[in-house]
Amino acid sequence: MTFRNLGLSTELLRAVANQGYTEPTPIQQQAIPAILQGQDVFASAQTGTGKTAGFTLPLLQLLSTTNPNRGYRTPRALILTPTRELAAQVSDSVQTYGKYLTLRSAVVYGGVGIKPQIQALRRGVDILVATPGRLLDHLGQKTLDLSEIEILVLDECDRMLDMGFIHDIRKILAKLPPSRQTLMFSATFSKAIQKLANTLLKSPTLIEVASRNTAAEQVEQVVHPVDHERKRELLSHMIGFHNWQQVLVFTRTKHGANRLAEQLAKDGLKTTAIHGNKSQAARTRALQEFKKGKVRVLVATDVASRGLDIEMLPHVVNFELPDVPEDYVHRIGRTGRAGNVGRAVSLVCSDEYPLLKNIERLLNQTLAKDVIPGYEPTSIAQPGAAQPKRQRSKQGRSNRAKSQTQSTPKNTHKPTKAGTRPRKRLHTA
Repeated sequence: MTFRNLGLSTELLRAVANQGYTEPTPIQQQAIPAILQGQDVFASAQTGTGKTAGFTLPLLQLLSTTNPNRGYRTPRALILTPTRELAAQVSDSVQTYGKYLTLRSAVVYGGVGIKPQIQALRRGVDILVATPGRLLDHLGQKTLDLSEIEILVLDECDRMLDMGFIHDIRKILAKLPPSRQTLMFSATFSKAIQKLANTLLKSPTLIEVASRNTAAEQVEQVVHPVDHERKRELLSHMIGFHNWQQVLVFTRTKHGANRLAEQLAKDGLKTTAIHGNKSQAARTRALQEFKKGKVRVLVATDVASRGLDIEMLPHVVNFELPDVPEDYVHRIGRTGRAGNVGRAVSLVCSDEYPLLKNIERLLNQTLAKDVIPGYEPTSIAQPGAAQPKRQRSKQGRSNRAKSQTQSTPKNTHKPTKAGTRPRKRLHTA
């Protein structure tokens, strides 16, 4: 199977050849013909499998086969993404593969000035890539007309739901013509995604090139049990001992990302952080320095778990496990892309074992555990092992008896189970 067998135009084949690609990936083999036939598509594929080209190439061909409007052009295709980084990546893909076509494209997202985007829209575009929030800003300012949209793409739609964009999406859908082709791409399946698909798609072609909610097969996954207070020390040790030159590290919070980046820098590792509180210019600069090797360690929150297109990234480290198990799949999907082998390391302390169990349940597999000599956890003997029963000493019973006789007010609040955390949702794009 080659790209020539998929019915793509000479201009697109030339652009694909320029990128050095000769054989389409499984998702491309199935998605491109279906989209070219005008069908709605509901596709699930692991990250790094080439799904962006899977919808970009046929979209470009469909729009180029009809004469684009002369003069002022209103968008005929809309691609929605959950994050700025992913929007920029998809926009680059549109420009790369559309190099030899006369179609115009633009990208709009938050964190940057809106005036240049307004100017680009006024010049006219055929393909618009956008994040939901900034797109609604343009609609509110009446700088954008979506009445002629022919193709709608929801990329990483599961992530958009996780980030709370469902209401924004519905507002955008109300501005689109009902007679359109709709394409939904997701790394994972969920009941919420299937419910959304049922309301948006008309007799869709279902494409599933990977098992539901599975991590990339090319990623080697390992868990290192360690006490919470020694995580940073162990991470520095592994980076130095194994001479890792490019490491993407995930934390749960923005503050935690900044703190860890500062600590690793003090350890002599060139490190920077990327998260939702950073300006778009700072995020772009940090990512470019990381790609070029100027920065050895990039510490990120889940805002960066989608849309980071880093060629041959060898290592991903979960400094803290995510509260939402699906986010684990997205995080480690940054490595092991395009057939390359990657390694995903998780540093897990005792109170994170419930989160680990949820991840293993989602993956339907038990992750390998490896205790690093010198960093053995003291708060628990082995992951999953039964906890030894506490022996109550006579002195302990005596002290408790004394405390119970004192007139102290009772605590009416129910205790919180150890190791549990409230589910969090990201709301920055």
